[in-house]
Amino acid sequence: MSLPALTVDPHAAVAAFEQIRSQLAALIDSGALAEGERLPTVRGLAAELGVAVNTVARAYREMEAEGLVVTASRAGTVVAPGAQREEVALERSAAAFAERAALSRLSENEAVELVRQAFRRLHE
Repeated sequence: MSLPALTVDPHAAVAAFEQIRSQLAALIDSGALAEGERLPTVRGLAAELGVAVNTVARAYREMEAEGLVVTASRAGTVVAPGAQREEVALERSAAAFAERAALSRLSENEAVELVRQAFRRLHE
């Protein structure tokens, strides 16, 4: 996973764990980190940012408490289902659909018609 660069300012009035938490939360909110996407390991991110492991661990715990991420021992820490704004999730789904339709050589009109048909089936 290529996480956009995070930074920690050791001289900032905001605690380092909160700087990490807020940057990751913004990446999730914007869609730069997608639902199910794995975050770096606590040790790996701590080494990359030059902070203590406990600092990153606290940021992850705070995010888990907010429902932004979930942690499973084998899978690591991943963006939680439903953590993104619905608009962002829909944009990602639409982009994936458009890409698949294009790969299938559907025209834009044919792809849009498939969406219309899906909406009609919902209202039957």
